[in-house]
Formats: sequence, C-alpha cells, structure tokens
Amino acid sequence: MEINFEDKTVVVIGGTSGINLGIADKFAQSGARLAVASRSQKKVDEAINTLSKYKHHAIGYAGDVREYKVIEEIFKKFNQQLGDIDILISGAAGNFPAPALGISSNGFKAVVDIDLVGTFHVMRSAYPFLKKPGASVINISAPQAYIPLEFQVHVCAAKSGVDMVTKVLAMEWGVEGIRVNSISPGPISETEGMKRLAPTEEILNATSESVPLKRIGTKVDIANTAMFLSSDYASYISGTVIPVDGGWSLGGASYLSSEMKKLFKI
Repeated sequence: MEINFEDKTVVVIGGTSGINLGIADKFAQSGARLAVASRSQKKVDEAINTLSKYKHHAIGYAGDVREYKVIEEIFKKFNQQLGDIDILISGAAGNFPAPALGISSNGFKAVVDIDLVGTFHVMRSAYPFLKKPGASVINISAPQAYIPLEFQVHVCAAKSGVDMVTKVLAMEWGVEGIRVNSISPGPISETEGMKRLAPTEEILNATSESVPLKRIGTKVDIANTAMFLSSDYASYISGTVIPVDGGWSLGGASYLSSEMKKLFKI
C-alpha cells in the first residue's frame, strides 16, 4: 500500500537515531518536509545530511526534552520555517537494564524525566503549531507500559505514563480534529534498546524464537505503522496503543525476563 505524504510537515523528536530516524527516513522518502530534534548536535547534523537526499532539505535543532523552554523554542523555529505540523512523532527515550535495588534515585528519575516528562513537554509545546483539524500525533511507547518486566521498573513506570498521556490527549484534543496514538515496538533489530536488553547473540536468537512470527522486527516495520496511523486510512483511529511486535507481547517477554536474571546472576 503506497501512502503519499507529499509536502506534509513531519516533526520527529528523537529522530536522529534508531527507530525514530527510521520513521523520519520513511516519511522523507514519501515526499514530506522533515524536521528532527535530539540532544546531540552531531547526531542532528548527521540526520539532516541523511534526510536531505530526498525531495526536501531537512532541518533540525539540538535540545533536551527535559528542558521545556528549550523544546518550546525549537517548535517555534520549526513553525517559522515549515508552518503548521501535519505529523508529530515523539520518541525520545532512555533505558538501561538494572534491578530496582541497583537503580539510584537519580537513575530512576532520569528515565522518567526523559520518557514521561519529556513526552509531556513535546506534546505541550507542539500543540499551538499542530494543524487543526488533521494533525496526527504519535508517541513511541514500549511493551513495558503494560507488561511488568523485571530489571525495567523505571521504564515500566515511565512508559505506562506515556500511554496514559496519549489517551488523555486523544480525549482532550479530539474535538479539534487532532488524533493521538501510541506505537509500542517489540524487539527491533539494530537499535540501542535491543543491544542493551539482548547483548549476546544467544539471547538475540532466543528472543527471535520467542516471537510468534519467529523474527526480530525492523525499523521499517515501525515506520510503516507510523505512516499508516498518519494517513487517511487511519482517520478514525485515536487514543490507541498499537503493539508492533510480531505477537511477542502475548508471552515472549517472559523469556527475556529469565535471560536477564542470568545476566544479573539472580
């Protein structure tokens, strides 16, 4: 199914690496005007170089989602250069595997601040510049939002909050024709998350076997879902959390939990 985003304005927060860059690249291929932001100016510059090979020259700025005023200013610059936002992807995230007793207060707070507070900052600061009606907003969540996973208490807490932000804003902003959804990626290859949660070839292969479709997902799988959710085909979908995980959340997560116990010698 070909979906065209010719001359639509797409903003991807966290869009300089991993899943989020994959999403940005897919939209750029389809003719969209792209804007990205992340903490690293170097990564922003590299992403702009990658995305500008398509029809439009991409733009981007460096900023930390934990700093509301910084993100607010970035959205003002995006609006000045590209106009109102048709599609917003919020995907900034932090993660590291650790048992609850091995996480400091600052470590727990850092993940919650990036994932949950950062999501609110992005939503709140982007709102004045969203196309009304017609904007599609997508938060990148995780299975930890609804699957209690050992060694991920910080991520479970943060991502469950992100999904509730998605649902509440879908209710509050729906009257203005803004749709808000979450995508929950399962095990995805060539991402920082998989490198941390499945650090060995043995764990990676066994994780693949624990997925009902018997494969690790790709960044294109997530990008295709984001494009569908942002298209007219999904015009009546809002407030949903869509797992894109090959069925992994139906039971495979228990395997990863057992392997992480081995890593931590528990």
